[in-house]
Amino acid sequence: MTATLPQAFKKNFLGNSPGWYQTAIIAFLVINPISLYLFGPFITGWMLIGEFIFTLAMALKCYPLQPGGLLAIEAIVLGMSSPEAVYQETVSNFPVIMLLMFMVAGIYFMRDILLFTFTKILLGVKSKTTLSFLFCFAGAVLSAFLDALTVTAVLITISVGFYSVYHKVASGKEIVFAGHDHTDDASVISDHLQDLEDFRAFLRSLIMHGAVGTALGGVTTLVGEPQNLLIAERAGWEFMEFFMRMAPVTMPVFACGLITCILLEKTKILGYGAMMPEAVRDVLKESSDHEDSQRTPQDKAALVTQATVAGLLVLALGFHVAEVGIIGLMIIVLLTAFNGITEEHQIGHAFEEALPFTALLVVFFAIVAVIHEQHLFSPVIHWVLAMDESIQPGMFFLANGLLSAISDNVFVATVYINEVRAALDAGEISRELFDKLVIAINTGTNLPSVATPNGQAAFLFLLTSALAPLIRLSYMRMVIMALPYTVVLTVTGLLGVLYNI
Repeated sequence: MTATLPQAFKKNFLGNSPGWYQTAIIAFLVINPISLYLFGPFITGWMLIGEFIFTLAMALKCYPLQPGGLLAIEAIVLGMSSPEAVYQETVSNFPVIMLLMFMVAGIYFMRDILLFTFTKILLGVKSKTTLSFLFCFAGAVLSAFLDALTVTAVLITISVGFYSVYHKVASGKEIVFAGHDHTDDASVISDHLQDLEDFRAFLRSLIMHGAVGTALGGVTTLVGEPQNLLIAERAGWEFMEFFMRMAPVTMPVFACGLITCILLEKTKILGYGAMMPEAVRDVLKESSDHEDSQRTPQDKAALVTQATVAGLLVLALGFHVAEVGIIGLMIIVLLTAFNGITEEHQIGHAFEEALPFTALLVVFFAIVAVIHEQHLFSPVIHWVLAMDESIQPGMFFLANGLLSAISDNVFVATVYINEVRAALDAGEISRELFDKLVIAINTGTNLPSVATPNGQAAFLFLLTSALAPLIRLSYMRMVIMALPYTVVLTVTGLLGVLYNI
C-alpha cells in the first residue's frame, strides 16, 4: 500500500535513525519555545547546550549536522541569537574552517606515503605497548609543530587504510580487488568475524592513544590547537615564549601522559591492550609486500614527492609562514601538480571527509553564538575573578576544563581570554596575574577537555569521521577510554598551575 503524505514525511525525517531518537529531537524542538516562554533565555540556553551535546553523543545513530542544525535554526528563530552573530562567530573562526577544508584534503593526497610509513612501523614493531607509545608520542610531537586536527586526519587516514585492507580479505576477496565496500559486514566470512572484532579493538586503542597524544602536544605550542593562536595573540607571546611559559605545566603533563599510555597497555583496562591478530598481521604483510612488488618508477616518484612535500609542510607550519589553511591549499596544489592529479573528480574525493564536519562546525558556532548572546558562562567568569588572586589560576584551570568538556575548548578559551584581557586593560588585574591566568586558560581548555569528544575539535572530528563506525568508536566508548587520561592530565595540570607558575 502506498504511504500517505504524512507517513512519507515521518519516514523521511532523519532518515534511518531510530524512532526513539526522532521522537527525542521533535520533543526538543517542541519544548524549547515553551521553556523560553516559562523560564527565559538563560535556562533555555543551557537546555539547548545539553540537547546539542546529546546529538553529538548519538553521532553513530544520526550525523549531528541535521538534528544539531534544526536546534540551531530554532534558537535563531526564537531570538536567542541572530544570523549576524552566527556569521561573526564563523568569521572569527575562519582559520579553523580553512584548516578543515584544505589541510585535511591535503593529507588525503599524502595517504600513500603515510600508509607506507605507518605500515612499516605497524609490521616492524611487535610489542603493542611500544607501538602504542609510538603512536601517542608521535601524535604529541606532530601536534606541537602541526596542529591536532591535521594529525588526527593522518591517524584517520592510515587507520581506514589498514581496516579496508583486512576487511577486503575477510570478505573473501583478493588484495588486488578494487571497489570493495569496507563499510558492509554482510560479506565478511564467519571465520574472520572474531579477528575483525579483535582488529577493531586494536585500532580503537591505537587511535585513542594517538588522539590523546594530539592533546598532549597541542597544548605546548601556539600552533598546536586552534585557540592557542588567539591566546598567544592576546598575551603578545611569540612561538618560543609561548612554549617556555607553558612548559612548567605542559612538560610534566606530557611525561605523565606517556606513562599513562604504557600503564593502560600493561593493565589492559577500559578497552586498552588489545593485540593485533596474527591473521590480520599476515594480511597486512602480504598487502605491503604486494604493494612493494607492484610499485612502478612513477609510484616511487609519487612517494618521493609526497615525502618532500611532507617535509615542506612541517617547516611551513613550524615557522608559521601562513595560516594553516593556506598552507594546506599549497600542499594540495603541489601534490596534485607534481603527481599528475589534474581531473576535477579526482580532486573532489579529497574533500569528502572534511566538508560534512566543516558544516557541523558552523552549526556549532551557531550554538556558541547563543552562549555569547545569552552570557551563559558569564556567572562563572565573574565568580572566579572575584576570588583571591592566589587561587584564581587554579580555579580558572578547573572552570575552563569543566566548561570545555561540556561545550568546546575553542569557544571557552576565546571567551575567557577576551574577558581576562579586558580585565587587564581596565586595570582590574596586574600583568603578572594576567600571565598566570593565560597559562591556566590554555592548559585548562586543552587538558581536561579530553574527557568528552565535544571538548576537543580533534576528538569531535574523530567521532564524526568515516573511521568511527568502522571500529565501533562511539561517544560513550571514547569517554570511557579517555577517562584515565582525563584524570591524570587534569590532576597533573592542576598541580602544575598551582605550584609551577
